[in-house]
Amino acid sequence: MECVEERPYRFRIDQQREMRVPGVVFASRELLHDAEKSLEQVVNVATLPGIVTASYAMPDIHWGYGFPIGGVAATDIDAGGVVSPGGVGFDISCGVRLLAADCDLRALEPALPGLMDGLGRVIPRGAGPGGVWRLDGHRELERVLEGGSRYAVEQGHGEERDLRRCEDSGAVAGADPGQVNERARERGLGQVGSLGSGNHFLEVQQVDEIYDEPVAAAFGLAADQMCVMIHCGSRGLGHQICSDHVRAMDRAMARYGIAVPDRQLACTPVDSPEGSAYLGAMAAAANYGRANRQLLAEAARRVFRREAGARLTLVYDVSHNLAKIETHLVDGEPRRLCVHRKGATRAFPPGHSELPGELRGVGQPVLIPGTMGTASYVLTGVSGGDAFHSTCHGAGRVMSRHKAARTIGGKELRARLEADGIAVRPLSWRGLAEETPEAYKDVTAVVEASEGAGLCRKVARLVPIGVVKG
Repeated sequence: MECVEERPYRFRIDQQREMRVPGVVFASRELLHDAEKSLEQVVNVATLPGIVTASYAMPDIHWGYGFPIGGVAATDIDAGGVVSPGGVGFDISCGVRLLAADCDLRALEPALPGLMDGLGRVIPRGAGPGGVWRLDGHRELERVLEGGSRYAVEQGHGEERDLRRCEDSGAVAGADPGQVNERARERGLGQVGSLGSGNHFLEVQQVDEIYDEPVAAAFGLAADQMCVMIHCGSRGLGHQICSDHVRAMDRAMARYGIAVPDRQLACTPVDSPEGSAYLGAMAAAANYGRANRQLLAEAARRVFRREAGARLTLVYDVSHNLAKIETHLVDGEPRRLCVHRKGATRAFPPGHSELPGELRGVGQPVLIPGTMGTASYVLTGVSGGDAFHSTCHGAGRVMSRHKAARTIGGKELRARLEADGIAVRPLSWRGLAEETPEAYKDVTAVVEASEGAGLCRKVARLVPIGVVKG
């Protein structure tokens, strides 16, 4: 396929065959080198019924299930637009939470070994069960699925500010626990407040550079300040929900006259029974993911208070695997859209009505985790942002886990990171090796491409001081 550069950091794939809209990829030429296979998925997504404007891909694009990771697509609900679980992914509401400490590295450094040991002990991680919060049964799990972070805070696991500084004020509307089956519930019952494995982490970070001081101050960030970044999602519950609803939609598509080029793009109209059932279950999983990060944040707060006498305040919490009903202009007319963001972050601009009052003048915080040994970024949404106000979500994988583990041993990687001043608390050597920085794109190049494409603006750069890994 031909990918034509329209302007710096924006490439276009013209409509062909069954495509209903063109493909648009935000990237540099260098970042595109790793994306050739994923571009086929951009084309496939452009065939979905009701899709509007374009099938978008972010600079961190890589191969995913049905949709590319880094894919954004919006469908017009009133024109038969569909919802596709593949456009959200298996880890529903996987996202990032950033907390800022009331101290800098100089103040924290004497306590750092005890702090990292404490975090290593209290943060549950790995593929199996185990979480900070022991729910008292399925009735309380339902309250988590309905209330997300709001329910957690009501139960004493947080503070009111946590809800103001969380996407959707801590809970996605429209959650329907009745659409979450028994298997998903069993998988989720014992995992509230846990990292999981893979690329999920809890990092202690330092604000290394400020690019926009007024916006950083509004977010609550300052030079040299210590922070905690948490990256995780809805664990086994979200994975089960995706699996269940992909199968249901695959069986139902023929009834709606829908054919897709890849069965992993299984979908039904948003307002169909199957579409409504998925959105209700997805919202429930998203609320589980919000509660999950809320409980991990509380665990980190306790360790910081005990080991360093420091306080952690929430900067923001935002998902990067979600489908949301939003209103956007399409051909100059406001349309009700189902916006799929898979490995892509919402980036609302200044003045947006969904932002809390103290952030409305500066835009939404956008949290971009890097890789161990590199950097993470805080961005902000901008006026006129493309792709329905969306941007990148991280570095983007370029190497399989198996290949990564063959390139370096976990013990060797830990020694290398600690020689660079990064304390590492892994659960397994194999899991650590799979996440070697070489397995990912250059996060700085990804962020520069996102900013260059007009999707967002840099606010701050954070570097790792210590990392807890599954």
